[in-house]
This record gives sequence, C-alpha cells and structure tokens, in this order.
Amino acid sequence: MQISITGRHMDISPAIREHAHERLERTLAEFPRILDVHLILDIEKYRHMAEVVIHAAKNVRVDAKEESDDMYASIDRAIDKAQKQLRKLRDKVVDHKSREPISEVELDVQAKMDREEG
Repeated sequence: MQISITGRHMDISPAIREHAHERLERTLAEFPRILDVHLILDIEKYRHMAEVVIHAAKNVRVDAKEESDDMYASIDRAIDKAQKQLRKLRDKVVDHKSREPISEVELDVQAKMDREEG
C-alpha cells in the first residue's frame, strides 16, 4: 500500500505526517487489496480539512472528507469514514455469496420436488 500526503496552503509537520501514516497503516491493514492511499490536508482560516482517496483492486475508489478546527481530529474522522465505506463495500461482496455449496442446494430442491410428486 502506497501512502502519499499532500498539503494545500500549509506545510506538513513531521508529527502530522507520522500520525497520518501510523493511523492509515493500522486502520486499513484489514483490507489487503488497497493499492494506494492519498491524504490531502487543507487549511482555510480556522477550518482544517482532511480528504482521503483510496484506490483498491477491481476499480474500487473511496473518497472521504472531514472538516473540524483540529487537524488531527479531521484526519482521524476522515480515515474512520473511509474505513466504514470500505467495510460496507466488502460486506456487500461477501453477503452475495451462497452460504452452502451448490450441490447441497440442488439436493434440497430435488428432495422438495420428490415430496410434492409423492
């Protein structure tokens, strides 16, 4: 997973960069198919904004934006929002799979048809 951090209208301090890297690696470790993460930090007067853009396999793209008066809080909330979106996408894929093998389903259908005929 490649992580890049961009600062608009600001210089990124080593403490913010370290916090963002640590938080992204720890939070997104459960998603192995992530290709790259781009964190964009922006300051406008008293508004501290963080935007996370995640690219994963099979053309999956997740965007999350957050704004607060503290940069660390904005980063944490944006990462949490992106994690929630990724988890929802993953659960959609997992929930569409059948719980039992096809052969067992076919046997159940055949048994029901036999009972109706007999």
